[in-house]
Amino acid sequence: MKLLQATAPLIFLLACSMPSNASVVNDVCHTLTNPRYKKPVVSYDYCIAFFQADKGSATADQLGLAAIGARMIAATAKSTVKRIADLRAHEESKGPLDCLSKCSKVYSGAVDEIGKAAKGIALGTGEALGDAGTSLATALDAPSTCEEGFRKIRQPSPLEAEDAKFHKDVSITLFVTGTLNITMSV
Repeated sequence: MKLLQATAPLIFLLACSMPSNASVVNDVCHTLTNPRYKKPVVSYDYCIAFFQADKGSATADQLGLAAIGARMIAATAKSTVKRIADLRAHEESKGPLDCLSKCSKVYSGAVDEIGKAAKGIALGTGEALGDAGTSLATALDAPSTCEEGFRKIRQPSPLEAEDAKFHKDVSITLFVTGTLNITMSV
């Protein structure tokens, strides 16, 4: 009993000095949004809110955050594919209909790429994480490709909000996965 009483403060201090998983989210978001490295794609608050949307992020390590990000962006891409289908069903003009068809194709491709990325993240090896990063980078092209079509026909994109959100969310997930790949290969 005396040994337990004597070591309790030491155990408490060690527990307090270990980084919490909540600090993993904070560290990732601080690094991602540090203007010293590059112009941030998202704000710190946006990054935090992105992860807070999944309660598992509070206890996740960096690999877990990458998996959470992949799961969330997969859901967003699938939701966007459904929204595009709804828009296509109500569109009669050829120009916007062609753009929506292209958007559907690139977002469906993004769903596939995110699936590949999720598998690579689950494996967690350096090579698999590198492949996951490549797949996420490919998925990152979907919003700009979609928006480009509407710019070419000089019409406002009905997917502007979805495209902006998807771009930010994939950027966060790609960053987490990419930095994880770097730490795994060091």
